[in-house]
Amino acid sequence: MIKITVLSENSATTGFLAEWGLSILIEVDGHRYLLDTSQSFTAVHNAQLLGIDLATVEKVILSHGHYDHTGGLLEVLRRTGPIDIIAHPDIWEAKYAVYGEYRRYIGIPFSREQLEGLGACFHLSRQPVWLDERTVTSGEIPMTTEYEAPDARLCVREGDSFRPDPFADDLAVAIKSQEGLVIVLGCGHRGMINTIRHFQEITGEERVHTIVGGTHLIAASPEWLAQASEDLRRIGVGRIGVSHCTGLPASCWLAGEFPEAFFSSNAGMSFTVP
Repeated sequence: MIKITVLSENSATTGFLAEWGLSILIEVDGHRYLLDTSQSFTAVHNAQLLGIDLATVEKVILSHGHYDHTGGLLEVLRRTGPIDIIAHPDIWEAKYAVYGEYRRYIGIPFSREQLEGLGACFHLSRQPVWLDERTVTSGEIPMTTEYEAPDARLCVREGDSFRPDPFADDLAVAIKSQEGLVIVLGCGHRGMINTIRHFQEITGEERVHTIVGGTHLIAASPEWLAQASEDLRRIGVGRIGVSHCTGLPASCWLAGEFPEAFFSSNAGMSFTVP
């Protein structure tokens, strides 16, 4: 059985804490994996409310090197103890938000040494990593659509200059279910459709049962949203639970385009798939 639980997100069901960030617990046939740790302590807090012992998590996967997906890592490590962390080598790049003259560091708020001192064992790979027989990370996601592109205002600092971040470190997780793929996105900086197609190729499974998580459609144009909707229909995605950096306008658009498939994926929510 597959169970997906949103531990932290921008909004929350009654009694849970919310913050700008994302953390999702993935359970597959008795295995437990944690995709991202949100921005601070909310993932740990909400896990405790749900009665989830984070010491039972086998691996942590970091979707990319932004603070709102890695800032809770210290709190998580204090509960898991030594643990493998799967990520891309570029998570350690100096990541910034650049808006005109405005510059703000948005990368991982801890040093690698600090995290390793708490038991983090980093396994950095550009290739997909199979976590078990049904669960795989994306590795680097090819840019195949004409309309999906990373936000040019999100940059990497090199000396005194900044270049747009290509987000080679953008990872997602897919699980092969009896009814098709369950795809869990962190932020989808490389594109939701690019990610889906990449997982179809990796796994050999064309059916997509569910897509859940962040899609970074927050600044997508109407043309982008229309094309994404068309591609989602062509792929035949069964359920759509986008959240976090999708943004309210894009979420409303998708809810209107897919009223039978769209569902809320707030902190505290969970669902199961055979």
